[in-house]
Amino acid sequence: MEDRKEHWNGVFGTRAETGLSWFEAEPALSLDLIAAHAAPGDPVLDAGGGTSRLVDALLDRGLGPVSVLDISAAALAAGRARLGPRAGRVRWIEADLTRWQPDARFAVWHDRAVFHFLTDPADRAAYVGAMDAALRPGGTAILMTFAEDGPETCSGLPVARWSSDALAAEIERLAPGRFRRIDSRRHLHVTPAGRSQSFQATVLRKVA
Repeated sequence: MEDRKEHWNGVFGTRAETGLSWFEAEPALSLDLIAAHAAPGDPVLDAGGGTSRLVDALLDRGLGPVSVLDISAAALAAGRARLGPRAGRVRWIEADLTRWQPDARFAVWHDRAVFHFLTDPADRAAYVGAMDAALRPGGTAILMTFAEDGPETCSGLPVARWSSDALAAEIERLAPGRFRRIDSRRHLHVTPAGRSQSFQATVLRKVA
């Protein structure tokens, strides 16, 4: 865990937000998917939120309460600083998703790019266990990863690329009968450097 934490603190502590390959000034797809499955007052978790501006957009829309979880203290500090006085309306959680024990239940679990870094099957199993524990019955999980034709590495780390079918099958293997896929999308992300990256988004409903 310490190596993972050190890696991401290094990434977020030494690079400007707009220089990160995953930077989005307007996280439109994430926001649209969350808004489709959350009403005002429904608790939303941005899992591995880093310095994402999704939290800003959720607050602007009156969605939440919002929690942002990340392994990197540097990322969370940057997010709090950007939001200024509004940061007090957000719960900031410093944790490794593969070791986290949720102490609350959420209506929506959103992950834009954590799951594809989990190349170890044991880490994926721990992640899904945390997701299951954190989501209330009937809640929604939105998992976005590099698609099968996406990059093979990111931030100096290998990634596991997924199609929506393969991802849904992996979640079913790890949590049999606990989740049902209800939507999937393809998404082309253009990095600040102008490179195109293929993503997929899989939306799952936790079985009540």
